[in-house]
Amino acid sequence: MLGCNPTRYWKCCVVLFVCGVAAAQNPAADQQAYCAYLTEQAQAQSELLRTPSGVASFTQPDTGLPTQLVAGATVSLAGVKKAGITVDAARKNCDLYRASTGVQQYLQYALPNIERQALTNRLTLIAEASKSVDGLIADTTKMVEAQNMTRPMLLELQMTKIKLEADRADTQTKISAIYVPVLAAQSLKEQVAAKQASDVMEQQALDKLARQNNWDVALTVGAHQQISPFASGVEPYGEVTATYNFASRAIDRHLDRAVDAYAGWKKVQEGDAARGMDVLKGQVSESIAAQQGRLESLRQESAEIEKNLELVSEPDTSAALDFRNQLTSTRILLGIEIKDSGFRLERLREFLSVNY
Repeated sequence: MLGCNPTRYWKCCVVLFVCGVAAAQNPAADQQAYCAYLTEQAQAQSELLRTPSGVASFTQPDTGLPTQLVAGATVSLAGVKKAGITVDAARKNCDLYRASTGVQQYLQYALPNIERQALTNRLTLIAEASKSVDGLIADTTKMVEAQNMTRPMLLELQMTKIKLEADRADTQTKISAIYVPVLAAQSLKEQVAAKQASDVMEQQALDKLARQNNWDVALTVGAHQQISPFASGVEPYGEVTATYNFASRAIDRHLDRAVDAYAGWKKVQEGDAARGMDVLKGQVSESIAAQQGRLESLRQESAEIEKNLELVSEPDTSAALDFRNQLTSTRILLGIEIKDSGFRLERLREFLSVNY
């Protein structure tokens, strides 16, 4: 029983819940295993509460009556009612665990998921840029063979190609280092709302369970045998004991307030889903501001490149051709950064609009 009073088992033991991050490899298996454990514990406690208990004792009444040997069985009506409520409380706790681990996983992997998408898109951009550079290299190679351009001019384009390949390898390495499980299809706000509802339902189940401690009706039946002086013949006996706590109404009021207070606490608790949702929103907003600044700066640089390209739109010297190639390769590299930043900005804005 883990050191708990059986009548308050779920209040002091099983329903203790620590909101943690779901197992990354298989969150569904984690939830299933926890719920299986919880169900078995609840069933064990339920069997204990609903099953009659055997009693045996020697009694020596203070009134001077003969010593009696008493044996029988007793059952608690409050315990029978608690048996069903205990199973229901376990089910509510299981629902809360599923909701909590699901939303925590979403909070943990939301930004890595966007980063992985951006890096995958960057690979596509690099592949497109690499084709453009290959075209420039092919054209420049023909001009070198025709002795209209020098080999150092071709080398600069080949260096650009090397940079692209290095960028490709670096991007692939970053992608492989980011693990993102399959995330829930529901929006974050829907998941958090479901989790908060599960918080309240679990506390309501505990509230209902605690109310059963305010009363009890115990029924005991059995037989008694006179021991001293010994008398032949075993006689049946029965006993009904009713208990009621006069503070029941006050207790119930406090329990109801406790449910409301718990729900309010979960909205502001550091590390809980609602607070984590606010923190993530701040992080995404800051990332959007950073990407906006980066994109604006890149576009200004791109505008300068375009102005210079206009100046050598029709080169008539090898130096002008070389300068145009440099500008073109720079524009290609800059285009990757502009499109990458634009993609990230779009995904971040989309994330805010969907989840908040």
